[in-house]
Amino acid sequence: MPRYDEYHEAVKNALIKDGWTITDDPFTIDFEDATLFADLAAERTIAAQKEDEKIAVEIKMFGRKSAYDDLEKAFGQYQVYRSFLRQIEPSREIYLAVSLEKQQKIFTRASVKFLVTDLKIKLVIFNPKKEEIIEWIK
Repeated sequence: MPRYDEYHEAVKNALIKDGWTITDDPFTIDFEDATLFADLAAERTIAAQKEDEKIAVEIKMFGRKSAYDDLEKAFGQYQVYRSFLRQIEPSREIYLAVSLEKQQKIFTRASVKFLVTDLKIKLVIFNPKKEEIIEWIK
């Protein structure tokens, strides 16, 4: 089982406040000979469409000495999860959860903005103290 990030409960509570139902904690991704774990899975019903929207969320702290070491690991992990999910559950979207502080400190850099766009990384920005979702970046 994976070890939870410090912000795990804050993100979980923020998703619930935002209208999501947590379905898996952690979310198991089984693909062929690999078993991986994203931090959370959630869903909510889109009233107008009467369909369920499903997401998986990987929470990242970005607390190492080098932001780029953290980015390499997080973006690589994100791409692996996304690739496997496309095969086993293509309707589920994966998001990288990033605190507002780290988003403002790291994700405003031109090089990081480029990578997020180029790699098509979906982000959910959250406030860990208020346990609230600030922004969904698709």
